[in-house]
Amino acid sequence: MRLLPRVVLAVVAIGISLAFLVPVLWLVASTFRSATETFAASSPLSWQVLWPQDWTLDNLVSAVDSGFLTALGNSLIVAGVTVVVGLVVSSAAAFALAVIPFRGRGAVFTIVVLSFLIPFEAIAIPLSRTLSDWGLANTLVALILPGLGNGLAVFTLRQFFLGIPPSLSEAAHLDGANWFRIYWSIYLPLTRPALIGAGLILFLFQWQAYLWPILITSSDAMDLAPVAIAKSFGAFSTDYGRVFAETAILAVIPAIILLALQRFFVTSVASTGSKE
Repeated sequence: MRLLPRVVLAVVAIGISLAFLVPVLWLVASTFRSATETFAASSPLSWQVLWPQDWTLDNLVSAVDSGFLTALGNSLIVAGVTVVVGLVVSSAAAFALAVIPFRGRGAVFTIVVLSFLIPFEAIAIPLSRTLSDWGLANTLVALILPGLGNGLAVFTLRQFFLGIPPSLSEAAHLDGANWFRIYWSIYLPLTRPALIGAGLILFLFQWQAYLWPILITSSDAMDLAPVAIAKSFGAFSTDYGRVFAETAILAVIPAIILLALQRFFVTSVASTGSKE
């Protein structure tokens, strides 16, 4: 009788996995066939919707010719710089909120939590006007800045820092280490899983950004990949094959990153040092 619940759970898990996998396979298949074949195979629905009959690279060629690679490069630069600089900012803030005692620390942490509960769309327009007044419109700096101070990344790292035994920092203090030395030499090396998780938060925030790039840039040369895909839709006609190809390219990069780093997500706090 114990075997039956496991079988039922396995069947449910496989069903849910297939429900998420089918749209992905449809997108990939549509990248390598004409738009006409894509819509023809969708009605009535058949297995051919997941496997092209006539394979073609025309959609990928059309995406490259349209300048999509430039927008993709912009997205990679913006997301990459945001991850590197944002991790420095977020980890330093999290360390201060978790380890360094100072008056008002609880109030500051409350503000940080509230910052990621407020939808970015609510502040995007006034923020874009402020950066435009500073002369930063149509620059990579303007695209990067809003992603650096991510409240969710700070919250994630702070919670992980709180799991590190305080005896480590106390022992370092007795040896004469300052706060920066403790942060750089003790806490950061012990928080690789949390840093990777926070880095993914920062990366995905910028990788899927759409509203902010539209508000702060007006030049096609500064378009990010999601904006470039949106511009592929015309008023009277749309090359859906190109749209499928561009969307697949945009989706495969974070998918590869997530698959490559998934093993770090199962690392527990037990790996951070001694237990008290």
